[in-house]
Formats: sequence, structure tokens, C-alpha cells
Amino acid sequence: MKALKIATLAGMLLASASPAFAQDLYPVTFQLKWVNQGQFAGYLVAKDMGYYEDAGLDVTINPGGPDIAPEQVIAGGGADVITTWMAAGLAARERGVPLVNIAQPFATTALEMVCSEESGVESTADFPGKTLGVWFFGNEYPFYAWMAQLGLSTDGGDDGVEVLRQAFSADPLLQNQADCISVMRYNEYKQVLDAGIPEDSLTLFNFADEGVGMLEDGLYVMEDRLEDPEFVEAMAAFVEASMAGWEYAAANPEEAAEIVINNDMSGALTLESQVYQVNEAAALVGDTPALDVEAYDQTVATLLSAVSPDNPAITEEPEGAYTTVVTDAIE
Repeated sequence: MKALKIATLAGMLLASASPAFAQDLYPVTFQLKWVNQGQFAGYLVAKDMGYYEDAGLDVTINPGGPDIAPEQVIAGGGADVITTWMAAGLAARERGVPLVNIAQPFATTALEMVCSEESGVESTADFPGKTLGVWFFGNEYPFYAWMAQLGLSTDGGDDGVEVLRQAFSADPLLQNQADCISVMRYNEYKQVLDAGIPEDSLTLFNFADEGVGMLEDGLYVMEDRLEDPEFVEAMAAFVEASMAGWEYAAANPEEAAEIVINNDMSGALTLESQVYQVNEAAALVGDTPALDVEAYDQTVATLLSAVSPDNPAITEEPEGAYTTVVTDAIE
């Protein structure tokens, strides 16, 4: 992203503000899906490097966590924009929270399933009779769509698979509690490798490659906010500056990792793990923040075919769930 373009957007934003407000930066509260880590490096870099301020914005980035649902935060007025998976965004919309995708920085999926050598799993044909670790809280939808596609029961038995409700770690594989587990390429997969398991001994399945991919970290706002031209301009500036942050992070992963660690509240992150995570997360970012409609359609198809025993993500084709008005303003 070029500084000139960001400056132009900043000028548009400030020019559209009232005279009393024009001297100030436009306030934006941004809610993350998870804790501060390399997954969100582009945003943390954009703030640290002053890209948001240069774009006329005063951005507050709030970390998420296991007890924080971004969809609930924004519905309650606690954020102007959130990053979340499309499954969660569409599910919330169907349940009455009118979220709209305004941009899709992550163009591909990082959700994978990894199987140990001891499991004997080399292809999906080896799944029957195995125990598979699955994340819930909305992350289970592509898994159930995949099992439905394969014609496999999720109730156990020799002809089906046993579902283990997996915590957000690689422990079930490392402790031999499951044959295969869910991993994010930028996070839990590294935990498996760090445990000393040779990469060439593992069998890895990418959900997108299996035809059940769904879009992950996108940017969402409440639908009624898009009626305000000033807010749309602010979001265009925010997306543009965020992409500049991702571009910098991709070119400078160690510096970006240091910025992430400086924003880590747990004190548990290491530079080595975050350099890896920044590199893997940056590789997911597309050349444009505009939503790929084909990827959107695959996500919707995946969600509609997911046979979740608890509750479906969506039950009908969504309408008005995304807009190009923001990304059109920066292209």
C-alpha cells in the first residue's frame, strides 16, 4: 500500500467531517477474534507503525479470547468493526445480528487436520473407526460438511468416526487421545512440530483442498452503519491501512513478530513462534482485500451442507451478507 493513497483517504475522511471534528482523528474500535498473536500481525503493525493515524484514524484494538465472541461485542455496541470467520458472521446474521462483510484480507483457509503416523491414516479412506479432534463454537461446521461429503457417521463405530471435542491446543494428538486433530497452519501445527514430531511422518488435510473450505478472518460491521458515508470512508481508510500493515509484516516478519510480542498480554509468546506465525498468516493475505465471490459461495455451500448435531450455522442462502462499497473505494 502506498502512503500517498492512505493520505488521500485520510484527507477525504477529514474533509467530510464537521468543522469541529475535522481537527481530530476518527475513532475506530476494532475487536479481534482471538488473543494478540501473529494471526493479527497486520493490524498490530498498522497501529504501531502509525498507518492508522496517517489515515486519519484513532484505532483501538481489543484482543479476543475463549470467552469473547466478536459478534456479541459488536452487537452490544462494543466495537465498530470486528474480524471473525465467515461461518460465525453468517450464523450471527441469520440469528438477527445484521453483520456485513466489508473486506476479506485472508483469501485462503489455514484450517487443517493433521494425523499422526501411529494412526495409520494416509487418506480419507482410513478415517472409519478413528477418533478425530474437532473444535466447536462455530469451528465445527467445515468438519461436519466434510464428513457428510464422505458419507461418514460422526457417532463412532467401525463405519464412522468418533468426535473428540478438542480444546484450542495440539494436546490430544501429542497425548495420543486422538488419531487426528484440528490445527491452524499458523498455530497448532507448529506446536506439533515443536513437540519433535517429524513433518514427513504426518498426514495433513487442508479443508479447502477437500472442497469444504470456508473463509476465515474477514472484516465485519453492522449493516446500518453503512448508511453513513463518513463511516464508509473511515472503513475504507481502515482497510487500506490494515493491508499496508500486512504488506509490511510480510516483508519484515521478525520486526512484525516483535510488535506482536510487545502487545502480548500473556507473556507466553516467543519470538521464534511468532515469526513463524507471522509468515504463515501473511501468506493467507490476498493481493486485494476485496471478497472473492467464488470463495464466498464455497463457504455458503459448505455451511449449508454441514450436518451439525448441535445446531446448523445457517439454514438458508444469506442475503445482503457482504458489500463491496468499502473495497470499491480503495481500488
